[in-house]
Amino acid sequence: MNAPIEPSAAAQVAYDERWQRILDCVALKQPDRMPTAFYATFWLAKKYGGISCKELMYDYEQTKELAERAVLEFEPDACAPIVAAVASGRSLEAIGFKQLQWPGHGVDENQPFQYLDREYMLADEYDEFLFDPTGFYLHKYLPRVASAFEGIDQLPIFPGLHYFRLINGIRPFAKPELRASLERIIRAAEEVETFAAHGADFNARIKAHGFPLINGVNAVSPYDFIADYFRGATGMMKDLYRNKDKLLALLDKASIFLTRQTITTAQASGHPIVMIPIHWAPDAFMSDKQFQTFWWPPFRKMLIGLIDAGLIPMPLWEADCTKRLETIRDVPAGKCIYWFERTDMVKAFEVLGDVVALRGNLSPSLLTTGRPEEVDAAVKHLVDNVWNKGGKLILDAAFGIPDETPVDNVRAMYAAARKYAG
Repeated sequence: MNAPIEPSAAAQVAYDERWQRILDCVALKQPDRMPTAFYATFWLAKKYGGISCKELMYDYEQTKELAERAVLEFEPDACAPIVAAVASGRSLEAIGFKQLQWPGHGVDENQPFQYLDREYMLADEYDEFLFDPTGFYLHKYLPRVASAFEGIDQLPIFPGLHYFRLINGIRPFAKPELRASLERIIRAAEEVETFAAHGADFNARIKAHGFPLINGVNAVSPYDFIADYFRGATGMMKDLYRNKDKLLALLDKASIFLTRQTITTAQASGHPIVMIPIHWAPDAFMSDKQFQTFWWPPFRKMLIGLIDAGLIPMPLWEADCTKRLETIRDVPAGKCIYWFERTDMVKAFEVLGDVVALRGNLSPSLLTTGRPEEVDAAVKHLVDNVWNKGGKLILDAAFGIPDETPVDNVRAMYAAARKYAG
């Protein structure tokens, strides 16, 4: 592992200036220039580094070198914790993760990882999860999503153990299946510790160069948590009609434990900004009535909880969320960053410009297939119609740099930001 380098006085000044630009945007104050952010995953392998996606996920040192080189070339005002976002291959393998296929494990070594949309909790298991979330995790959910946990379902049911029943209650720990599972979990945890150390090393190195992170940890909305990782797309859409009351109860409960977990991990990271990728809020996925009933209330409750804890939520509103703008402006002013993928940023500024900072949103298709001069024009459009009209815009691609983006287009994006708003 590379030894962290000490920041020079000039690097510390640059770091402070860059971080202040981000904080000014959040507080709806005008920074000295339009800040830029950098978030890339498999683009680093496929277009920038000339390595395979598998190498990016498995080779800690090479991934750190590529990510650091990109940050130094493009000089964003803040960048994502890139190594933590992509170099998880060894950890996924160690835990036997079942909810993804990744390079060399289900997909080609030159392809990015793919999420597997499946039903990991059955419709008739709502009551069990609602009554005892921890017990459901141990006895049902964890063995279904990661092979390292296969055998942990042999654990005793802890609530109810007491007095001499506690003595007999620990007998399952002698079972070979449970002992083997615990040993696999420990080995996996050791690999995750190594992964985390490399992620921290990258974060420290770019800080020493004068570049802050744009966020410390990620979180998930209550609806997406259940839809993506428990019920699957088909199951969740059926539940909107067949299990409405139980779904609402679980959404409310999830908003509480997800908020608590996010606050704990964010405070441990020492970084106030929490990135929250949003998958199921787009206009095309549910009616406005369903959005108002199921999606928004538990997420707003979570946002307020994070804000009250001194954190800065940064939802990434994927796809087109234009119809949601009037609803999602119902948050305290000057406390959030809303990152938009395909939502019209000019429209978003008109509706939300006095409430939240904005991030994004150069078109993925433009970045992938356009020419540098077209990228330049797209940045100028955002500067003219958002930044120059008072919008607190953090310029970035729509959802990070698309994997197939020519490097010259990325260079054009950052150069245009300096030319028109720098």
